[in-house]
Amino acid sequence: MVKVTIRKGQSVDKALKIFKRKVKDSGLMLELRERSFYRKPSDILREKKKKAILRNHYKKLKDLEQEKILNGKGGHKKK
Repeated sequence: MVKVTIRKGQSVDKALKIFKRKVKDSGLMLELRERSFYRKPSDILREKKKKAILRNHYKKLKDLEQEKILNGKGGHKKK
């Protein structure tokens, strides 16, 4: 549970801003959104696999780009 204590002289706007940040950092809204309807375990597993494949793909692209830069084969053309 997220709690915010208002100090003496602190505005309500400031306390609201702190509350919103704490809710975002705790992941409460994300969990609420995920639990709003039932998802089959097979669907969850399928999504995890898809995300892992995408992460791996982007990691490979990033590594290739770094390798090109290190080998001097960057995307800059010489004039």
